[in-house]
Amino acid sequence: MNYETFVLELIKPLVQKPEEVKVKTLSDDGDVLSIQVLVHEDDLGRVIGRKGRVANAIRTVVYACSARNGKKVEITIDKFDE
Repeated sequence: MNYETFVLELIKPLVQKPEEVKVKTLSDDGDVLSIQVLVHEDDLGRVIGRKGRVANAIRTVVYACSARNGKKVEITIDKFDE
């Protein structure tokens, strides 16, 4: 399963500038996959949500999918530096 594409498709509907969403794999150590999500500064609050609820929901969905494949996915969300 391509987790980068999956995370990208989860986040794009949440933001106002979907063309500025970038998803990168930082490391893949067999069992653990680290993914970094970069969004425009104006969309950062939309992706994180109040008290981190949206970010936690995204992580929960991706974690549930990855657990079926025996992987653990860690997601970090940052603003896109131009």
